[in-house]
Amino acid sequence: MMLRSCYRPLERCFGRVAGGGGDGLMWHADLKQHASGDYSIAVVQANSNLEDQSQVFTSPSATYVGVYDGHGGPEASRFVNKHLFPFMHKFAKEHGGLSADVIKKAFNATEEEFCHLVKRSLPLKPQIASVGSCCLVGAISNDVLYVANLGDSRAVLGRRVDEDKKKTVVAERLSTDHNVAVEEVRKEVEALHPDDSHIVVYTRGVWRIKGIIQVSRSIGDVYLKKPEFNRDPIYQQFGNPIPLKRPVMTAEPSIVFRKLRSEDLFLIFASDGLWEQLTDEAAVEIVFKNPRAGIAKRLVRAAIQEAAKKREMRYNDIKKIEKGIRRHFHDDITVIVIYLDHQRGSSNGRLKNNAIGCTSAPVDIFSRNADQAEVDMLQTIS
Repeated sequence: MMLRSCYRPLERCFGRVAGGGGDGLMWHADLKQHASGDYSIAVVQANSNLEDQSQVFTSPSATYVGVYDGHGGPEASRFVNKHLFPFMHKFAKEHGGLSADVIKKAFNATEEEFCHLVKRSLPLKPQIASVGSCCLVGAISNDVLYVANLGDSRAVLGRRVDEDKKKTVVAERLSTDHNVAVEEVRKEVEALHPDDSHIVVYTRGVWRIKGIIQVSRSIGDVYLKKPEFNRDPIYQQFGNPIPLKRPVMTAEPSIVFRKLRSEDLFLIFASDGLWEQLTDEAAVEIVFKNPRAGIAKRLVRAAIQEAAKKREMRYNDIKKIEKGIRRHFHDDITVIVIYLDHQRGSSNGRLKNNAIGCTSAPVDIFSRNADQAEVDMLQTIS
């Protein structure tokens, strides 16, 4: 089997939950290798069920990074975590390598499969029609970086600049926030629905599509994409159907790509739980000025410290709060930092003892079922 190298003791493959006075709702893998550098990953849970899912897949020829921020429940983000990378792998093989078209096909296939799951599940679980997930993917192959995005998770590049003989770093955002809090996104949604003066409504302190949801693109949220779901008697019993003339959300990703350059130092991929607390510039400064090991965990802690400060609390107070209740203080937060070491030479040499590997955060911080979910994904890819 092609991906045998991922079958390892849990601690090595999946990281560890912080303990010994640490944050019991945090999981982290401090430092691992990919083809052209190191990476670090950390997750902290705030919801009763962890709605953030995340993964890194590494091989000598490609590195895939995924951050999936669910809403309405964990089902969509878990589904994406299991299916998106296998689709990318399949289409890349069929089309002779990675491309924007391959990534788009993988997003579309994942959306279609999740819609099929919703249709099958509706009689027993009608609420699954209102579950969705933001979806942020980074892929590096042949020194080209692709970033694909649905929703408001964000990818930020740390790029070195030389100013007055002093080496410093600037933050360059690589993804678009598909959130109607952004005026440009609001106008985009309104332009698609000229006959609906209430397509975007200011309610409960924020802009929302149909007064319901802030993000304009996602995997799932089927009840806002397929009018027939709102006419379904089963779904009508569950919630408040929204009469739709046409879909008010889409699963069409924004995709950017760039040739990586020597001044490109690192990438931060994170769910909006991080960006609600830290600016792009603040996050990039933290990565630039601190050691690599545990850098993702450091960013998560910095975000929680900001959340605590807003409530005139300390992090030590927040980390004692149990999941579910903790969501009132901050969101689930996922951070993946990818270092780009162009000067290290042959990437194949770096991964010869670990030709293919993967790291997935646990399905839930208190669950060790992540190993089985990971094995399922690996079997699908291979």
